Amino acid sequence: MAEATRGPNTRVHGVVLGGGLAGVLAARALRDHVDHVTVVERDTYPEEPEPRKGVPQGRHAHILWSGGAEAIEALLPGTLDRLRAAGAHRIGVKEDMVLYSAYGWQHRFPGSHYALTCSRPLLDQTVREAALDHPDTEVLTRTEAHGLLGDRTCVTGVRVRTPDGGTRELPADIVVDATGRGSRLRHWLTDLGLPPAAEESVDTGLTYATRVFRAPAGAPADFPVVSVYADHRTGRPGRNGLLLPIEDGRWIITLSGTRGGEPTSDDARFAEFARSLRDPVVADLIEAAEPLTPVRTTRSTLNRRMHLDRLADRPEGLVALGDCVVSLNPIHGHGMSVAAQSARALETSLSRAGGLKPGLARTAQQAIAAAADAPWLLSASQDLCYPDNKATVSDPRLTTQAAQRQGFADLVTSASLVNERVCDALTAVTTLTAPLGSLETPEFLASMRQQGRPPLTAAPLKDAEAAVLRTAK
Repeated sequence: MAEATRGPNTRVHGVVLGGGLAGVLAARALRDHVDHVTVVERDTYPEEPEPRKGVPQGRHAHILWSGGAEAIEALLPGTLDRLRAAGAHRIGVKEDMVLYSAYGWQHRFPGSHYALTCSRPLLDQTVREAALDHPDTEVLTRTEAHGLLGDRTCVTGVRVRTPDGGTRELPADIVVDATGRGSRLRHWLTDLGLPPAAEESVDTGLTYATRVFRAPAGAPADFPVVSVYADHRTGRPGRNGLLLPIEDGRWIITLSGTRGGEPTSDDARFAEFARSLRDPVVADLIEAAEPLTPVRTTRSTLNRRMHLDRLADRPEGLVALGDCVVSLNPIHGHGMSVAAQSARALETSLSRAGGLKPGLARTAQQAIAAAADAPWLLSASQDLCYPDNKATVSDPRLTTQAAQRQGFADLVTSASLVNERVCDALTAVTTLTAPLGSLETPEFLASMRQQGRPPLTAAPLKDAEAAVLRTAK
C-alpha cells in the first residue's frame, strides 16, 4: 500500500465493517489517522439501551474485565465514569465475588483488579455514543458488506448492499472487518485469489439460558457477583450458574450447560436447572428475586480462531478484529475485553507507524493476534476438558503440551483459593492486565509454596448478603 497522504485533493478514508462494540472501538482507533471513517452496520441502533438483533448474545450476562475497561478508557477517556453514572457496578476481583470453582470456594481477598457489570445494551450504547460522536465519523445503518474491492495485494474498498436493495462501492485506504462470528472474510479472501486462512476451534456445545430479575428488597446495592462452576475433571457435562448485579436494581442470571447438560428456555425449569448445580446458592437467590423477563437461550458459544496473521500472502489495507478473528466461549467472559484490547492494539500500531504506511496491516494484525492469544488459550484449554467437545486444533499448547499445562493450571487455581499472592497474580492474568507468562516467573513459583488460609467449606457471604437467602426461606 502506498503511503497515505493528506493533500488538498485527497481524503484518507477508513471503512469499518460492523458497528458493534468491536467496530465502534475500531472506528475510534482509526479516527486520528484518517480524514474520514465510515461504519457499515446491517442493523439499526435503538434510541435507548435495548437488546438488538445485531448482538445475538446481548440478553445474556457480560463482564468487562479491568484489562478491557482500561483499553476502552485509553481510547475514550471518561467512558468508565459514564458507565458508573448510568448504573454499572465496579466489582473488586475477588473481594466482591462469591465464587465456587472446580476446586472449591474462593476466599474474598482484597480486590487488586476489577470488573464492570451492567447490561450489554447499556455498555454498547455508552461506548457507541462516545466513539461515534465526531463530525468525521459516519454510520451507514441497514447496510451490509458483500465483498472486498481490490486484489490479492491490496484491498481498496468494499462493496455493500444499501437499504433499498441496491449495491454501492465504498473506496477506502483501510478496511477493518469487525462483523463478528458471522464474518465472510475467509470467503472474501479466496475471492481475491488468496488461500483460506487457517482456523482452529473448540466447541463444547454450551447452551446459555438467561433471565433478568428484580433484586430482593433489602439486598445490598453492592451485591457481589455469584458464580458456581462445573468441575471439568469429572468427565461429565458441565453445568454453571452466574449472577451479575446490573443497573436499576436488577440481577442478570445466566445458567449454562455443555453438550449433554444443556438448560432449556422453559421458564418453569429455570430454577430447577439451577438446583442441579454443585451448590444451591444461585438457586436460592433465584427464589428470593422477582423475574422480570422470560428465559432467553443461545448456542453461539464455540471457541474459534482465524489465523489471518499467519497468511504468507496478505493484502495491504485490510485488518480484522473482534469475534471474526477470535470468538471465545462467553462463559469465560473475555470477548468484550479482547475486542477492546484489539482496538487499542490497532490504534497503537497506527501511532507507531505514523499512519497508514506500507506493512501497517500486517503489523496491526500481528498485534491483534497477540492480544487475543492468552484469552484464546485459557478458554480453549478449559473447554477441551469437557466430554463430547468437537475440536480442530493444531496449537501444540492444546495438543502435545495440553496435559502438562492443564496440570499446572489445576495447581495454580487450587492455590489461588487460599493464597492471596497467588490469587492476585492469577487475577491479573484473568482480567487481562498481566501476561500469561507472569505465572512462570521465579517470584510467582516461590509464592506457590507459601502457606495460605484454611479452605472454605461454604459460600463466603457477608451477613447482609446471607440475609437475602434467609428471607427466601
